[in-house]
Amino acid sequence: MTSIKLFGVREEDIPFIKNWAESNQVEVDLDSDLLSAETVDRVKGFDGLSLSQQIELDEVVYKKLHDYGIQQIAQRSAGYDSYDLELANQYGLVITNVPSYSPHSIAEYTVSQALNLIRNFNDIQNKTAQYDFRWQPSIMSRSIKDLKIAIIGTGRIGSIVGKIFAEGFGSEVLAYDIEPQSSCETYLTYKESINEAIKDADIVTVHIPATEDNTYLFDADLFAQMKTGAVFVNCARGIIVDTQALVDALNSGKLKGAALDTYEGEKGLFPSDQRHTQLDDELLIKLIERQDVIISPHIAFYTDAAVENLIVDALDATLEVIKTGDSKFRVN
Repeated sequence: MTSIKLFGVREEDIPFIKNWAESNQVEVDLDSDLLSAETVDRVKGFDGLSLSQQIELDEVVYKKLHDYGIQQIAQRSAGYDSYDLELANQYGLVITNVPSYSPHSIAEYTVSQALNLIRNFNDIQNKTAQYDFRWQPSIMSRSIKDLKIAIIGTGRIGSIVGKIFAEGFGSEVLAYDIEPQSSCETYLTYKESINEAIKDADIVTVHIPATEDNTYLFDADLFAQMKTGAVFVNCARGIIVDTQALVDALNSGKLKGAALDTYEGEKGLFPSDQRHTQLDDELLIKLIERQDVIISPHIAFYTDAAVENLIVDALDATLEVIKTGDSKFRVN
């Protein structure tokens, strides 16, 4: 019987893994640890491998996987930047990801965080916790219907965000994408540049991949061009944003607030339990303490539908490579 080793397994993953294994008549071995030079020997004897990996792998891991006859690594996420694709090619490993597992989950979370910023959620909760129940100008909001929304990136997720704002709230939605989608033009208006899309927007949300060209795309210059009092939402990738530049824009009053579900220094932190350790990241600590920032540990995707799709698609890709030597989800 075909056997697959899974690392980085969480409690919520187990029912979906077992259902898939039973349906496909595959033996699975579940491990909560991550794959590393210390744990790679546990792979010996298995036919396939699936990971939920944020940390990078040493070359010795790639070599040992090759020596053990492993043909592939199936990453259970869309992001695969923790892998060295050149090393994977060198050692004959097919790397796969799950490019789309629940765009609606991420889009819904994005919109909810934008609403929380506009409706002064943190401020209201803090005042309520102090038994201050007054209605006062500091917590008065604007109607979402009256706001302009800028969507940067209108792929699987951004297109849904734009549609929710346009058709759900009646907002005017502007967008920028290097490849505009004609199907989106019924509810949003494309602009020729990011600068043109954001300059009059009250809410700016970003939905683009982490690439070399996009690193620190949102920097001091771009924040300076945003409308004073706007809010910024990033549920994409942390490295897209120069976090210190964002903090400076908040401090100066240029931006009203920001919601971040991802952070440039999140590797090794999101997800993890740091309750009993000294958090060695002053910038992250500052973000957590700010009332004008809502930060969450990369959980926009985190719904039952998304977890199931991540498991099923990754294991399907594992089996596909074992049987055929390749996969439609291959990234290298």
